[in-house]
Amino acid sequence: MFSRLSLAIASTLIALPLFAQETPQKWFDEGHDAVQKRLVHLNQTPRRAKNVILFIGDGMGVSTVTAARILAGQLAGNTGEENELYFENFPNVAFSKTYNVNQQTPDSAGTMTAMATGVKTNAALISVNQYVSLGDCRSMQGNSLPTLLEMAENKGMSTGIVTTARITHATPAANYAHSMHRNFEDDGDTAAMSDPGNCIDIARQLVEFSVHNPDSDGLEVALGGGRLNFLPKAEGADPEEGVPGERLDGRDLSAEWLKRYPHAAYVWNKAQFDAVDIGKTEHLLGLFDGSHMEYELDRPRDTGGEPSLSEMTVAAIRLLEKNPKGYYLNVEAGRIDHAHHATNPQRALLDTIELAKAVKTAYEMTDPNETLIIVTADHSHVMTVAGYPTRGNPILGKVIGNDAHGAPKHKPELAGDGLPYTTLGYINGPGHRVLEDFESADAILTKPLNKSGRADLTNVDTTAPGFHPETLVAIGNETHGGEDVAVYATGPGAELVSGLMEQNVIFHIMTNALQLEQR
Repeated sequence: MFSRLSLAIASTLIALPLFAQETPQKWFDEGHDAVQKRLVHLNQTPRRAKNVILFIGDGMGVSTVTAARILAGQLAGNTGEENELYFENFPNVAFSKTYNVNQQTPDSAGTMTAMATGVKTNAALISVNQYVSLGDCRSMQGNSLPTLLEMAENKGMSTGIVTTARITHATPAANYAHSMHRNFEDDGDTAAMSDPGNCIDIARQLVEFSVHNPDSDGLEVALGGGRLNFLPKAEGADPEEGVPGERLDGRDLSAEWLKRYPHAAYVWNKAQFDAVDIGKTEHLLGLFDGSHMEYELDRPRDTGGEPSLSEMTVAAIRLLEKNPKGYYLNVEAGRIDHAHHATNPQRALLDTIELAKAVKTAYEMTDPNETLIIVTADHSHVMTVAGYPTRGNPILGKVIGNDAHGAPKHKPELAGDGLPYTTLGYINGPGHRVLEDFESADAILTKPLNKSGRADLTNVDTTAPGFHPETLVAIGNETHGGEDVAVYATGPGAELVSGLMEQNVIFHIMTNALQLEQR
């Protein structure tokens, strides 16, 4: 009989040949072939898309979509379960396998790289292949992967990035940057790098995009957070908070954006954003927070004022649609992910609902015969929808079940320990806390772990914004989930979204729809 050690060694020996065979070229070829097989199966000439809009709900797993659907319905005064988020009506639906080359449960850098380049890679790498050593600049040589955004720019199309996270964060960055580490957002971010060398940080790569892509005129739209990564480390550099920026090179990249591009605009608050003359603007940079933008729930309290994801989507489409050659736009609801990491389901669900609103807005602004719209997630989270609550029970509430006759009870169900429990819960995370409503959900990540076990929620309002549910495993930051995520699509090329696919196939569906080689 094998010992446990022998079994572990045997498993490693079995896995090694597979890893060796999974080359970047193999990932790319298999993704391309998957699309070709779908075309043969459909037995029809593919429709060409003028534009592609890729919506990413960061961390928006199936349980998140389900819970957000119910919450949106309940906020409208209905029971909720019968409700549908706008993109759930799209005619084509598939599932995407999200694992990274080196991780069973993925991170956002590796997953977005798959969608942006058609090649799966290791966790924490930005649009470079699996041969890059994490944090080692020297290993970057010859290992960058062309992105769809770069390809579109080189064909004369317009391109844009919209996110509620930092614009230099993993998901948006994978569109326009190549980096040996997702955390290399500005030139001061070298602590985690084994050898930062002469590699260029992600913020610089955004502003200097046309330098490194000479056939491009640069991104037309970049809207999100992350302002400090663009500002010098000098007292009062940030116009909203008066704090220093993060850059050690003394450069103000927001000012450089204005100098680099003709008819450019830079805005950092809602009033400036609303005042932008889209008709006269060719390159728009908006950085609305020093770090990530506010959660949708907290956005009205922002000091400088922030546009919503929907409002940023409108501005992006209006600017990009001026190009007769078409556009590629990536819109990310980045803070769904962060709310889950903080085990705050209410904020995660409200940001998901706002994403659905942005999708509806985009669909209504575009011609369905010209624009392929894809909505998906980069990965899931470990939030579950559980218990046996009665129909219409508040999705953020405690579980109230049905009696022996199938009628709703009047009191919450009690677990084996005599305590009530919630419908939504997390398998891991910081543990139960109730924060003040005005505190950001992220505040829980700075507090000691709650390792006290089950909490008595009898007199706790679990629907309050500051409620953080119990977790089974106490860790400082709730983790991603490794299960498949849904893909929803409509427009030219949407018919290729079907069945179960590797995540990198999404890239090939978009490039096939745009028919870039024929442009």
